[in-house]
Amino acid sequence: MVYPAFYNGPVNYFARLIREQVIVLEQFDSYTKQTYRNRCRIMGPNGVITLSIPVKKKRGIRNHLRDIRIDYDTPWNKIHWRSMVASYAASPFFEYMMDDLVGFYEDKYEFLLDLNQQLLEKILQLMGLNIPVKCTISFSEITGETDPRHFIHPKLDQAIVDSDFHPIAYHQVFSDRLGFQANLSILDLLFNEGPGAHIILQKSLRI
Repeated sequence: MVYPAFYNGPVNYFARLIREQVIVLEQFDSYTKQTYRNRCRIMGPNGVITLSIPVKKKRGIRNHLRDIRIDYDTPWNKIHWRSMVASYAASPFFEYMMDDLVGFYEDKYEFLLDLNQQLLEKILQLMGLNIPVKCTISFSEITGETDPRHFIHPKLDQAIVDSDFHPIAYHQVFSDRLGFQANLSILDLLFNEGPGAHIILQKSLRI
């Protein structure tokens, strides 16, 4: 199976990744706006927050993900980290894991793919998982509606398009006021459940 390279992807994405012996990321797909490739959803004090990475695209040509550069004209990295601190400083595992993640928001990555891949590798490590991550050497055709590159999308209702995903409720920092919010970024699960996050991921798929 080939997977899209997401930025701190959602829980149903990681529920599939952790079942693989080797994770293969597609780097030759055409970059499109408003996907999880450059955005993630976290739980803030007032509800769900979408964090987006601005990127540079060449107009009039097909832009492969591997060629997409990150735009630092605005300090998005500092904004994202401040949002995470505001959202998760009170979570059980944020302080434990913050030193492993803050560097991704202090360094300036040139390419989006590099940031996404290295974040993925670090998140797997924080869950105690040793799964190699590599990229495709050529474009792999999308196999149909069951291909994760097709249906794991922030604009689609995952309860409908991903019937194999069964969200497992866990404690979230603001769930006493706002209720449980399913299928947020893996960081929400990680900061709240720590290394045991992979157990919830394992239980989240019916297949």
